[in-house]
Amino acid sequence: MTLEATVSIGWVNTVIAAAQRLAVDADSLLAAAGIPAAEREHERWPIDNITRLWHAAERCTGDPGFGLKVGVDFTPMSIRGVGFALQSAATLREAVVMVQRFQRLISDGGRFQVLAGDSATWLVYHPRQGKLAFSPHQIEAVLAAVIGFASWVTGTRMQPLRVQFSQLRLGPLQGYQTAFHCPVEFEQAFSGVLMDNALLDHPLPQADPQLAQVHKRYTRARLAALSMNSASVPEIRRWLAGRLGPLLPRRGEAAEALGISERTLARRLREQETTFDDLLDEMRRDRALQAVADTRASLTEIAESLGFAEVSTFYRAFRRWTGLPPVRWRRQQSNKSDS
Repeated sequence: MTLEATVSIGWVNTVIAAAQRLAVDADSLLAAAGIPAAEREHERWPIDNITRLWHAAERCTGDPGFGLKVGVDFTPMSIRGVGFALQSAATLREAVVMVQRFQRLISDGGRFQVLAGDSATWLVYHPRQGKLAFSPHQIEAVLAAVIGFASWVTGTRMQPLRVQFSQLRLGPLQGYQTAFHCPVEFEQAFSGVLMDNALLDHPLPQADPQLAQVHKRYTRARLAALSMNSASVPEIRRWLAGRLGPLLPRRGEAAEALGISERTLARRLREQETTFDDLLDEMRRDRALQAVADTRASLTEIAESLGFAEVSTFYRAFRRWTGLPPVRWRRQQSNKSDS
């Protein structure tokens, strides 16, 4: 996982292409979402940007079945390297395992959970949204994409046993029947697809073990490269900004969020000429200066809000940051604003 969820441009372009098929051009869609056209040149988008795109697509197309249309038209070609790896899997179940392993290359905006039974298996989708609430069309697109991919890779119309959503129904039932060809339920405990084990375990026609290994190695390399880029100083600063409080965020928590060891995180920050403790200290300093200068909060309250166990410890840190004790520094800043 990343500290800030992101999504691949391949999935972004799938949404844009679906809107274009409904007579909404890309520039108009991006403008409605408040996203500069130049963003399409980036390999990955923050998850909130694609959520803005989805909400804009809802408004611009006026189509209650937009999410289903995005998912139905999904093919492995939409996700490049991961798609090639999935095509060469021996079975659909193996492809599902590969999706779980390489999900991050497509999007950090959710994960799949497999709940296997004696005769059928649930593939459950757990969304991971950012600051903005997901559009329900995003969830519908993901489950429709599961069926779209399965149909594409098997060369047959895939028919699950059941599909359910945790959200309300968005459009006519006929749209769901066209997408899934099975009973569909709403306002359930989770969103997922129930598939027959015989279908999941049936050999795929294009399975190629040697080719699968080639694609897996390529996909693992891309995943490793993405992980290398994710431990950037700006990203960790953003993560710290969202978690700084009376309980200080720990380096181990950041490493766990990234899916790497503490030692690896420390090495990557060292390569960027900093440390986790230095970044945390900078964040506490910036918050402290703002709080002391711009609020009427007591120094005790400020110290506690920044995770200092003792006010005296906060005083020493403040003097180290500014060369002055906080009371004197606050008075100095007040005098500057009055002059």
